[in-house]
Amino acid sequence: MFNLFSNKEKGSAHQADENSLEPKKRGLFERFREGLSKTKDRFTSLLGEVFEVDKLIDLKILEEIEENLILADLGVETTSFLLEPFKEKCLKGEPITTKAFKSALKKAMLDLFIEYPHPFPPSSKPACLFFLGVNGVGKTTTIAKLADRYKKENLSILLVAGDTFRAAAIDQLKTWGERLALPVIAQREGSDPASVIYQGLEKALKDKIDLVLIDTAGRLHTKYNLMEELKKMHRVMEKLIPSEQRANLLVLDATTGQNALSQVEHFSKAIPIDAIIITKMDGTAKGGIALSIAYKFKLPILFIGLGEKPEDLLPFDKSAFISAILPD
Repeated sequence: MFNLFSNKEKGSAHQADENSLEPKKRGLFERFREGLSKTKDRFTSLLGEVFEVDKLIDLKILEEIEENLILADLGVETTSFLLEPFKEKCLKGEPITTKAFKSALKKAMLDLFIEYPHPFPPSSKPACLFFLGVNGVGKTTTIAKLADRYKKENLSILLVAGDTFRAAAIDQLKTWGERLALPVIAQREGSDPASVIYQGLEKALKDKIDLVLIDTAGRLHTKYNLMEELKKMHRVMEKLIPSEQRANLLVLDATTGQNALSQVEHFSKAIPIDAIIITKMDGTAKGGIALSIAYKFKLPILFIGLGEKPEDLLPFDKSAFISAILPD
């Protein structure tokens, strides 16, 4: 189920900083470092030579960095945005060393990430989490991991099988419900998914459930009728649950790289996306896609998957993320 740029002087300071962190925070940094090792190795192989010796940056070096950041799945737009200030400095003849550049680049990357602006999960009851995403991204497993997390926090939880297009999807959520000893609202394959959601939310309101997690079909975002069905499901939620009690969460698979941007774009056209969850980060070198998503769509990343166990779905921490993929 539910995990180099080396500079001795800088590394010592960095280690001292980490040692001063409280144990829980230091543990989080370690978890990110281990889970994102493939992405870190990719950044190292692409950029390690540039930072090996502290020297002055020029436009030729910036062009090399630009090419390599694009290859590291930051994409053209994000890379251009990050490097533009440094190009301007070079053109003005302002000196900047690779050491200073790396430090400034890391800060610029950190600034791309925005925080989720509300309590999560929503504090009013019932809180309703609506999960979106194409087939294969790990949507149902992510629901199970979050259900496990919040059950341990003593919240009452209801699972809703809104993916009625596949019997296997209904059965999968039922199986998770049995394993976690949680109730599941489901109808037969081919049922109207909006009616399943209505049934689930009525039960949540009647039984004073704390948290409702709704699965949906792995929609092909090019299929007009499926996206229209998604809008219908969302309208049902709007009628029953106030906006401050809802969150629309798009689940993305990190291994798809830049294709994830297309998924965000298409789903956003159907309903408003509140936040992103990125799965399978531990199994890919394409973790740089998180920076592209943050820059292009200005959406917060709530969780990332760094393994198969329940505890490997971690709340996203931007400092731990940047420290893991671009270590000092």
